[in-house]
Amino acid sequence: MWKGKLLSINIAQSESGEMITVDQIQAVPGKGLEGDRYYSLNKSLSENSEPETEITLIEIEAIEALQTEQGIQLSPKDARRNLVTHQVPLNHLVGKEFRVGEVTLRGVELCEPCKHLAKMTQPDVLPGLIHRGGLRADILQGGMIHKGNIIEE
Repeated sequence: MWKGKLLSINIAQSESGEMITVDQIQAVPGKGLEGDRYYSLNKSLSENSEPETEITLIEIEAIEALQTEQGIQLSPKDARRNLVTHQVPLNHLVGKEFRVGEVTLRGVELCEPCKHLAKMTQPDVLPGLIHRGGLRADILQGGMIHKGNIIEE
């Protein structure tokens, strides 16, 4: 059994908007994180639509490996994921439920690096984050997420 920690919470108001780091945020099932770009997108979907990404996560270990292996320094918020974790095996959480403090999430799919991330940072970031670019998750039980929350299955 593993137990990890939430290092930072990051949101942006638009796809290309600056990522802002916050200490706490409200997670809403079916919508995402209040104030984040995905929240606004999901709010406008019809009831018959599947929501887009509700929340994204990335391991600090992947960001650190990018610097060690590729020489690319990326701040946690520049990875453009909502939650930055420590000691959480994100790749193993696809299809599984886990908790971030009082909030319950379900891993949906790996969040592979994309051309948009490369455009917002640098092109060489793509190969360095293949299969460790994070996780997309749905919010099953909402509530407040706080920086420093314990993350566990």
